[in-house]
Amino acid sequence: MSSLYQRIACLSTEAVEVLYALGAEDCIAGISGYTTRPARARDEKPKVSGFSSAQIDRILAVKPDLVIAYSNMQAEIVRELIAAGIEVHAFNQRDVEGILHMIRVLATMVGRQEQGAALIAGLQDQIALVRQQAAQWAHRPKVYFEEWNEPMMSGIGWVSELLQIAGGEDAFADLAVFHSARERIIADPTEVIRRAPDIIIGSWCGKKFRPETVAAREGWENIPAVRNGRVLEIKSADILSPGPAAIQHGLMQLHVLIAEWQAAQKMTP
Repeated sequence: MSSLYQRIACLSTEAVEVLYALGAEDCIAGISGYTTRPARARDEKPKVSGFSSAQIDRILAVKPDLVIAYSNMQAEIVRELIAAGIEVHAFNQRDVEGILHMIRVLATMVGRQEQGAALIAGLQDQIALVRQQAAQWAHRPKVYFEEWNEPMMSGIGWVSELLQIAGGEDAFADLAVFHSARERIIADPTEVIRRAPDIIIGSWCGKKFRPETVAAREGWENIPAVRNGRVLEIKSADILSPGPAAIQHGLMQLHVLIAEWQAAQKMTP
């Protein structure tokens, strides 16, 4: 089956990543300026948008026959594109199954069903391997994943799920079920103290994580993760983009950090 579309503008980084992985990069007419995977995409494709902001004229200039968008954060951009007569597909995946579904749909759109199935199978194999390894551990560390610091925000759905697969327990799993970032805001920092995470992982989307500022928050010296020097970073590009990278890179890094915690427990008298 040939591609249904010849000129796709990708307003989200994971769409670019998937199309390249499927060998369908020739269909890409424009990309998000936040694209990092593959690195060569930044040299090969024109940047037509940010994430929550875009100049519609720049998108229209690449003459797309389809625009791929993601989530309510791009709703206003989508509205303007539809008003301009452009066909838009907005994905809204918030969990691991949603990521795999996105790959399956995108593969169908570009006539790469076999490649899509192979990519999904490889990701499922990685998940199964990590889950099997994590099942050998008797104890699961409690993990606070901080997606943003001002205001403090806990991890989105797929991050919470990947934490569980990797062998941890999301300290704020109750917030991960919410789609809106606003609903994942932690208004009271003492709530993190109360939940006493063993590991703190920062992934501040778009800026460098500062573990020293986290550790210096009032009263946080009593949190096990701070007391034991386990305030760590995973780059946002590795885990906060809801595509293959979250599994290929984010999940694997989570598993390594949790494995290090497990090893430290064995050494503690």
